[in-house]
Amino acid sequence: MDISIHQTFLPQDDPDAALAFYRDTLGFEVRNDVGYEGMRWITVGPAGQPGTSIVLHPPAADPGVTDEERRTITEMMAKGTYAAINLATKDLDGTFDELQAGGAEVVQEPTEHPYGVRDCAFRDPAGNLIRIQQLR
Repeated sequence: MDISIHQTFLPQDDPDAALAFYRDTLGFEVRNDVGYEGMRWITVGPAGQPGTSIVLHPPAADPGVTDEERRTITEMMAKGTYAAINLATKDLDGTFDELQAGGAEVVQEPTEHPYGVRDCAFRDPAGNLIRIQQLR
């Protein structure tokens, strides 16, 4: 089998703030920006990796989600416990410094974990956890 990751989805509750974070702070390319019935889906991805994208979508836009589920999703997003993504870089310290200088909310400074991973963590404007690992 030849399978690759094409897209992943992260919720956003403020499309302009999400766009500014992923485009201006992380430096991702904007691949698509679509509005429909007052909602907005933004597709971004790392330069040079056209086959891998993140779709920033309105939370609970699925018509099958109940009002109670929407409330739960909104509460979890506000606490930063709803969604996460792991990214990787060759220069963790430099990336951390750039993101911190760009105003990203720091959750964890670069740390060497006992299980062999060195990473740091930030939150995007919607509260999603962004972990960035050092490539070895």
